[in-house]
Amino acid sequence: MSESRAAPSLTALFMGFFTIGLCGFGGVLPWARRMIVEQRRWMTATEFTEVLGLCQFLPGGNIINVSVAVGARFAGAPGSIVAFMGLMAAPVAVVIGLGFLYDRYGGLPAVAHGFAGLAAVASGLVLANALKIGAPLRSRPLGIGIALTTFVAIALLRWPLPPVLLVMAGASIVLCWRFSEPSSARTRA
Repeated sequence: MSESRAAPSLTALFMGFFTIGLCGFGGVLPWARRMIVEQRRWMTATEFTEVLGLCQFLPGGNIINVSVAVGARFAGAPGSIVAFMGLMAAPVAVVIGLGFLYDRYGGLPAVAHGFAGLAAVASGLVLANALKIGAPLRSRPLGIGIALTTFVAIALLRWPLPPVLLVMAGASIVLCWRFSEPSSARTRA
């Protein structure tokens, strides 16, 4: 974290992640990036991409992992708890209410068409977020190569996700260490 930016308070962490949780369901990562990087400037785009990369590798929901990691980064364990609670408070209440409404009105054709529209919007959000998150890689050809190789392996070749992630994570660490570090530092080690 840059020294010029002040760490957010526990209240700011709660309210920031509460807003994220209130803004979307099933695809809040774009909202999280926008709030953390663009609006509140708690992290740079590169810092967010690094945190997200770690969180995507960990088990569990990416946004939940991001809330815990961002909370911990700024306020330790209390920050993690507060950010997680902020993220989950609104969605839990809204899902319970929507579940009741869907149980009652789910058979109507208008509701079915509405869900089809939501699927299209969610796909667009995922694509837009992938482009934003990948933007810091533009100046890193090695990172672009690793991302493209992973994409080909999973999306085109349909190889199973866990082994691909394990192999690519290890390969990316070795490659980035090997080609990002000045050669004089490697020879001294």
